[in-house]
Amino acid sequence: MPDERSSARSVAPPRTAADESARVQFRRAVVLLLMTVVVPGSAQIAAGNRRVGRLAVRVWLALVGVSALGLLVAFLSRSLFLSLVLDQRILFLGRWIITAAAIAWVLLLLDAWRLGMPLRLPQRRRLAVTVVNGVLCFVVAGSLLFAANVLAAQNHLIGTVFASEEVADASDGRYNVLLLGGDSGSDREGMRPDSINVASVDADTGRTVIVSLPRNLQRVPFPDGTVMHEQFPDGFVSEDDDEGYYLNGISTWANDHADLFGDTPDPGLLATTQAVEEITGLTISYHASINMEGFSRLIDAVGGVTVDVKQRTPKSGITERTRGWIEVGEQKLSGEEALWYARSRKADNDFARMGRQKCVMNAMVSQLSPQKVLLNVQDIAESSAALLSTDIPASELDTFAGLALEARKNPISTVSIVPPAIDTTDPDFDVVRQMVGDAITTAEGQDEPPSAFETVTAALPQPERSEEEAAADPTLANDTEDLAETC
Repeated sequence: MPDERSSARSVAPPRTAADESARVQFRRAVVLLLMTVVVPGSAQIAAGNRRVGRLAVRVWLALVGVSALGLLVAFLSRSLFLSLVLDQRILFLGRWIITAAAIAWVLLLLDAWRLGMPLRLPQRRRLAVTVVNGVLCFVVAGSLLFAANVLAAQNHLIGTVFASEEVADASDGRYNVLLLGGDSGSDREGMRPDSINVASVDADTGRTVIVSLPRNLQRVPFPDGTVMHEQFPDGFVSEDDDEGYYLNGISTWANDHADLFGDTPDPGLLATTQAVEEITGLTISYHASINMEGFSRLIDAVGGVTVDVKQRTPKSGITERTRGWIEVGEQKLSGEEALWYARSRKADNDFARMGRQKCVMNAMVSQLSPQKVLLNVQDIAESSAALLSTDIPASELDTFAGLALEARKNPISTVSIVPPAIDTTDPDFDVVRQMVGDAITTAEGQDEPPSAFETVTAALPQPERSEEEAAADPTLANDTEDLAETC
């Protein structure tokens, strides 16, 4: 026979009226909290101050309506949506509206907790209701305050970096942005541009061609009527011995002779821009000066960048002791490692370095997703302020943000003014301009004869090397119609 004592223990004692009342009250307290999370103010309408509840529901419905309208605008007109979310006035207003909403929502949750009368509950259920309320307050306030912080960081970045007000039109349907990369530090005045590129972007499709100019390009010409042409009518050469100066020395020379440029705020940038226009035949729309230390911080801010390393690359300058190596293969590089990979030339030369720089740029374009930007917006804003100096005005950010999204859908082409097509000590600038024009024509999908680069290099003896050696050559990224495929 079954043990009578065991059977007695297995039968639950009957619920009393007090137990049933506590259970119902507990469920009511939890429901009031959940109602407030779903529709702020609904708990007050059901069990509290209905006037406060109706006001909260109306505000909540208005915010939901604005959000829905924003999604509709994003779906129907991306350009209008970008212009709205990049408008500093809207960012400022949105930040404080979201902050106020976070505070009000938390207060409504606390009031809903009070309406649930937790002090009448047994201790265990009282604790459970209090914990649920605390978690909901933390989640709601944390989410909204994070959103407010995103808007504040975005607003600060735009106000700090994109402070120019002068708007430039596209030239022949393209925006040509001069990209200067270099170092600035306590031991030098200004920033020495060791990396000089032009990003030529189709104003409709975002199709991008990167034109790279080696820092050691010599005998650089200047446009007629400019200060630099008056000083160097035969190109950037020494008057004493006809020795060609380097392209990246133009900025230093102009800044050292700033009195010749009148009230120009940055003679070095002006002179370099004019030289690049004369070299390439492109009209420069805007410039962006990139501090390499800030570039390193930006990569760290987004969690690193993955690059297919073609050659084992030393972490050192030409005369420095090697601190380590970046090994061959797919590598996720930190900011410091990416900087070494983009700048090292101890084991090769400037032209190989130019190719590696393009691969890092391509990796950043392809891997910098909206999700990464959102999750790291504060760090990105701080690193970008240290990274970038530009004359792109805030009013044009929506245009360039749209073009950047389009550029991700298209291959990036590159053309570099390097040997064997161009002798950097005595360049043929007519050939240079033809190379640039051919690359842009190809990117736009137009029919064309063989490019200047192909015509010149076809007549030159080519070194014999294996397929592995050819594939590992970083200079291949200097001239390609699809940078992602080459890298």
